[in-house]
Amino acid sequence: MSETTLSDGALPRSTPAWTVRRIALGVLPLGLLGAVMIAIFATGGGLGDRSAPPVEKLSIQRVRLPEPNLIALEVVNDGPEPVTIAQVLVDDAYWSFHIEPGPTLDRLQAATITIPYPWVAGEAHVISLISTTGATFEAEVPVAMLSPAPDHATLLRFAAIGFYVGVVPVGLGLLWYPFLRGLGRRGLRFVLALTAGLLLFLIVDTVEEALEVAATTPGVLSGSLLVPLVALLSFLFLQAVSGRNPETPRRGLDVAYRIAFGIGLHNLGEGLAIGAAIALGEIALGVFLIAGFTLHNVTEGVGIAAPILRVRPAFRHFIGLALLAGAPAILGVWIGSFVYSPLWATVFLAIGAGAIAQVVVEVARLLADGQRSRGALLDWTALAGVTAGMALMYVTSLAVAA
Repeated sequence: MSETTLSDGALPRSTPAWTVRRIALGVLPLGLLGAVMIAIFATGGGLGDRSAPPVEKLSIQRVRLPEPNLIALEVVNDGPEPVTIAQVLVDDAYWSFHIEPGPTLDRLQAATITIPYPWVAGEAHVISLISTTGATFEAEVPVAMLSPAPDHATLLRFAAIGFYVGVVPVGLGLLWYPFLRGLGRRGLRFVLALTAGLLLFLIVDTVEEALEVAATTPGVLSGSLLVPLVALLSFLFLQAVSGRNPETPRRGLDVAYRIAFGIGLHNLGEGLAIGAAIALGEIALGVFLIAGFTLHNVTEGVGIAAPILRVRPAFRHFIGLALLAGAPAILGVWIGSFVYSPLWATVFLAIGAGAIAQVVVEVARLLADGQRSRGALLDWTALAGVTAGMALMYVTSLAVAA
């Protein structure tokens, strides 16, 4: 029987046939692993009988007040053991309740708890869920008010909020395009570097928001781990897409659309924050967020305009760029108000961080193209632009923190 020897790094010239023997060799380790896992669970991992009570965890994902005299909670079993809800307290008083699909939740199972309670508008209420083992899980309604319903009037009102938080300020920023075109070579380089600074700030800001939201996801899902993983996959995917035709010259309009797309994902997160604040009844916070994000997002229009200062795109492109960057805020307000999910909010924000990071690479390439015969990529002009971009975003972000 002859053997085929391969030198280091060499690949076989033909694909081996999928014989029964080869398939069996591939399946055998999986079968043995399955047997080992069955043995671990059957014997308790060799730990013997556990005298300690089971570890129970319950993550309360959302509290809604869908109608007068009714409270609804969305919960997920976040622990390794089943959890059975036995009692519910509202403001330290036992109350009747209904759980769908049932009072016992297996691992990672979700349920909706409805409580016929006469909540009082404008007041705070505390809800406690008690399991059969006595474990207590609490949720709070900071300011009781009717949760928004997705009717026609509400959808239009929230769309208007997203429009003037996202589309309007980005459009106002794009109005600086004629002024920026009058800058010289050094001025254009400064604006491109300023764009890089804006985007670098947005990466940090988006990752911070994603980690905050990830902390509210069920712990078993490792939300904080999802953030860097999803962001990295998003970056690599977009990098692969942008590198499909390396011979094709990079056009400024293409980069502008990539910037608008990344900023749009970031503005989706801003819309989520506004919608969640409205759903929780924190109207004052919602107003601060609307005003702060509107001011903050004007600077994003400058970043989108920077790559197209050497070209004259048709007016429709400016409309498209403003919508691509700003319209996701509308979707974010809707999701945050009606169907908010910490897990999906974490995923969306992480994707946004990865997309913005890939755009930074594109902007750096534009800077490198303009400096190919003039020296280092990061000269004093570029450093000043990056610093100015970060400082500008930081100063305008203070309005959101107010």
